[in-house]
Amino acid sequence: MRDFDRSRRFDAAVLPHLERGYALARWLVRDASEAEDVVQDACIRALRYIEGWTGDGNRAWFLAIVRNAAYDRMAKRGARAEMPLDDSDLGVVDATPETALLAAADRTLLNRLVEELPPLFREVIVLREVEELAYRDIATVTGVPVGTVMSRLARARGRLLVAWRAATMSERA
Repeated sequence: MRDFDRSRRFDAAVLPHLERGYALARWLVRDASEAEDVVQDACIRALRYIEGWTGDGNRAWFLAIVRNAAYDRMAKRGARAEMPLDDSDLGVVDATPETALLAAADRTLLNRLVEELPPLFREVIVLREVEELAYRDIATVTGVPVGTVMSRLARARGRLLVAWRAATMSERA
């Protein structure tokens, strides 16, 4: 494959999904600068394998590469403590300051509860609810059957519901 064709295929398959790849990496590695490194590693991998890529499902394909790069990076760092996400991405826009404050508090709580999920549950929640991927695409990204995706998603949602109820009950007390 000529360099021009390879570059063009890479641009079409990867560049539209860089922001989503960064968002996934940030959720997984929980550190903004490390997420940038993960996306850079993923881009290098994508360029390396672009010749064998058929071109179907570019987003799922690239997110799978980002996921693998993130897990590789997490394995290298070993038992290092994960850093929580900050609240700078909330972007609250509501009718009144009071409703904006309540919405921000709810999003902060939900963000914290998602962060506390085990990685296998956290990734399916992020891929489905944040990235809005179909179950089939999540299965492609994670490398597991669709039934496993559905099971993990149901279990993750269940854990979030229990944790949400516990957190909101303790706030009322």
